Amino acid sequence: MRDLKLPEQRHPEKAHRKDNAQPKKPKWIRVKAPTGEGYNATKKIMRENKLVTVCEEAGCPNAGECWSQGHATMMIMGEICTRGCTFCNIATGKPDGLDAFEPGRVAMAVQKLGLNHVVITSVDRDDLDDGGAEHFAQTIRAVRHRSPKTTIEILTPDFLKAKPGALEIVVEAKPDVFNHNLETVPGLYLEVRPGARYFHSLRLLQRVKELDPSIFTKSGIMVGLGEKAPEVKQVMDDMRAADVDFLTIGQYLQPTPKHHGVDRFVTPEEFESYEKSAYGKGFLMVSATPLTRSSYHAGDDFARLRDAREAQLAKG
Repeated sequence: MRDLKLPEQRHPEKAHRKDNAQPKKPKWIRVKAPTGEGYNATKKIMRENKLVTVCEEAGCPNAGECWSQGHATMMIMGEICTRGCTFCNIATGKPDGLDAFEPGRVAMAVQKLGLNHVVITSVDRDDLDDGGAEHFAQTIRAVRHRSPKTTIEILTPDFLKAKPGALEIVVEAKPDVFNHNLETVPGLYLEVRPGARYFHSLRLLQRVKELDPSIFTKSGIMVGLGEKAPEVKQVMDDMRAADVDFLTIGQYLQPTPKHHGVDRFVTPEEFESYEKSAYGKGFLMVSATPLTRSSYHAGDDFARLRDAREAQLAKG
């Protein structure tokens, strides 16, 4: 990637302020509380296998819908993150040691749920030499062994502080989709994602394609954090320069008053405009709606993504 200077950082004093009032949500992002037989069955499988899900830890608004259909995003390597991103509701601190049996339990849950497509993510583990890369690889292999027809999507940390070779370990395990979210525009990184580096994350995504062009790459951002439309479109251009296949854009929702405040609620019409721009820039797949999250409808989107690649190859 180019060695570019980040734009001037804006409003760092707003980060983690305890008086960030939470504005009333507009009607287009209100969802029903999770309930129902399917939801309870999914929850039971998660509990029986002692698994953590990002759906619960991050307070995803789509948890009720996804869990009712038997879809849950597994979060490996514990529920304590070594980073302190101001948008995220996952606890920050010193994590416990890795559970060697966790990959097998994830694979068991995938089999019990009968998943055609699974999303596996993790907390940041800067305390580990490889950032948790080998644990990701072991989990991928365990799922492949028990459910060989299930396609696997991983949503990884940036491995910023890992020793060289961490990314190669994950790529060698051959996930079907490698997702790493940029989360926001570069000018807001110091405020929103202070432990990360924008161009490092871009380079990570680009490197995946260099190592294995057959793996789909995916990345996403939140809007409503204080970004401007031209900045969002520049991020799109940066992702395409890194050969990212799939873009997600969703509305940022403030977890608690201590987290980064919502700058505004982006309208459905603006999301439609972003989607149109993204397809025009060459993404194979785009999901841009107020409720879009990295793993929302991931299985259906993967099928469309695969079809889009085949259509592209057929055109030559």
